[in-house]
Amino acid sequence: MNRKKAKPLRLDIRTVAQTAGVSVATVSRVINNVQSVDPKLSKRVWNAVSQLGYIPNTQARALVSGKSKLFGLIISDITNPFFPELIQGFEDKAVEVGYETLIGSTNYDLRKMELCVQRMLERKVEGVAVMTFGIEEPLLERLTSQRIPMVFVDVAAPDAPISAIKVDYRKGLFEAVQHLAVLGHRRIAFLRGPLRLHSATARVEAFQQAAKSIGLRVPPEYIFVGNHTTEMGSIGAETLLSLKEPPTAILCSNDMTAIGVMHAALRKGFRIPEDLSLIGFDDIKFAQFLLPPLTTVRMSGREIAASAVLALRDAVASDAPPTVVPSDIQTNLIVRQSTAIPQGSLSDLTLQKRPKKQRTI
Repeated sequence: MNRKKAKPLRLDIRTVAQTAGVSVATVSRVINNVQSVDPKLSKRVWNAVSQLGYIPNTQARALVSGKSKLFGLIISDITNPFFPELIQGFEDKAVEVGYETLIGSTNYDLRKMELCVQRMLERKVEGVAVMTFGIEEPLLERLTSQRIPMVFVDVAAPDAPISAIKVDYRKGLFEAVQHLAVLGHRRIAFLRGPLRLHSATARVEAFQQAAKSIGLRVPPEYIFVGNHTTEMGSIGAETLLSLKEPPTAILCSNDMTAIGVMHAALRKGFRIPEDLSLIGFDDIKFAQFLLPPLTTVRMSGREIAASAVLALRDAVASDAPPTVVPSDIQTNLIVRQSTAIPQGSLSDLTLQKRPKKQRTI
């Protein structure tokens, strides 16, 4: 005798209501965090949700509430190890405050940037964190016209719903320049990022101020314009190390550039740190595993991400975002093994001439 298989229980909001012994409207209010629901009823609903393994339809909830509970995150280069750390930090903090994350990577391409913005507008994001470290006009035009709160790094545009996260580049770069100067370096070059990025300009300006503060002259040819990639780091190092009077130390605007410098220096027969001291910026996770481990200026991607999420949450809640996120993101020097006393300096010669200690038996 053939027995008909029992139809699987349809798991929806009605099933939850039946299990909890409440109305569908009550389940809806509980799931949407309406505060007026009786706590005892709310507990019964959540117990039923847990018992059934019910997963609320967030898209349906968004249609009812008019809130997508989505934050957009736009980054410039997903292949740069700094950004995955930032993304992870952003998602962790977003989940903590009840939001999901829609991610877009522009790869510095205008067309991709426009597509990212279009996708976010279609998904009705409630706020966007623009973590490209430079203001891009298309983003401003499209998102500002929709009055969508935004967070940028460093710069806020006037008369727009934009908050700015301030990064203190000066502290870490002053520490880096002073570290090299104490070692005895006087010929220090800087391999900067793209001209159009505010953060890249802020970093080179902080470097120049630090050099000036200790009376160090930096010739124009010691400032090389790169683009934050390993390839341009190699080209920059080739150029700087081919000068008639090459630098004894190179400070880079990010760690990816510093990795490119390492490869170019090796090809040209320069040893790091014996012949060339090298400092990066960002402190990406594997900087400590390079050979030699990279001395770098640490800037926490997770800290930036957490500040961005909180700024967006506050902006959505108040409809009036602050112009500046209150606390600055600090930077500081992490000394590892890619810096040393320059060859031929007085300190270096003193070390070389120091007599060896006699072993005693």
